[in-house]
Amino acid sequence: MITFKKHSGIYTLETNAIVNTPIEKAWSYFSNPSNLAEITPDSMGFIITSSPTKDMFAGQIISYIVKPILSIKTNWVTEITHVDAPNFFVDEQRFGPYSMWHHEHHFIKNGNQTQMIDRVSFKIPFGILGHLAFPIIVKPQLTKIFQYREKKLDTLFNSKS
Repeated sequence: MITFKKHSGIYTLETNAIVNTPIEKAWSYFSNPSNLAEITPDSMGFIITSSPTKDMFAGQIISYIVKPILSIKTNWVTEITHVDAPNFFVDEQRFGPYSMWHHEHHFIKNGNQTQMIDRVSFKIPFGILGHLAFPIIVKPQLTKIFQYREKKLDTLFNSKS
């Protein structure tokens, strides 16, 4: 399930999913930046341009190239600002397509399963034009990305093979 809320000129997207894997395995997968490309739609042209380490740490800088809109390449740099393994981590955009991007990744142990909550607070550039573009461009694009991620997670962790 994906929800959007607007408050003080900031939007917050939230997703909630259960994956059929213990929290330690979920953490191991999601805290490795190299796996991000696997759960991002190919149409985004997502490429990590830095050399991230396997073990995530606060202060880690990760750079990417993405094509968020109209296949226009954009550099995106995030910093991992908080890490509390295996419970949560936060990445924040240092520069990129948004005026602000704060992404919380929460992992909650649920027996042999893991509840995952993503909460992304973001601000769109270009003032009123950005807000007008939200329902037409930004919301559908983010919805597409997180729906793809949800389907990919289902394939990775929930399929019976």
